[in-house]
Amino acid sequence: MPKRVLTGTVVSDKTDKTVVVKVERRVKHPLYGKIIKLSKKYHAHDEGNEFRQGETVRIEETRPISKLKTWRVVDRVDTHATPAKADVA
Repeated sequence: MPKRVLTGTVVSDKTDKTVVVKVERRVKHPLYGKIIKLSKKYHAHDEGNEFRQGETVRIEETRPISKLKTWRVVDRVDTHATPAKADVA
């Protein structure tokens, strides 16, 4: 069975080897038909403590690592590559 892969934003990196990733999804309300955003937070394993708050990352489902951690961070999602600013002298 393939592993689930989700994309979200790191909201906390305070714990050792763990990041909290907020994943948002858009769903249609069953009665009113309005598109609403639902979010969920996942604790993901970050072995090298390399991901920081505010970064967009992909997480993958894995075996249970601890009580809360059943996901691990795969990589960063390169959201808009910011162009280098030219020096004005």
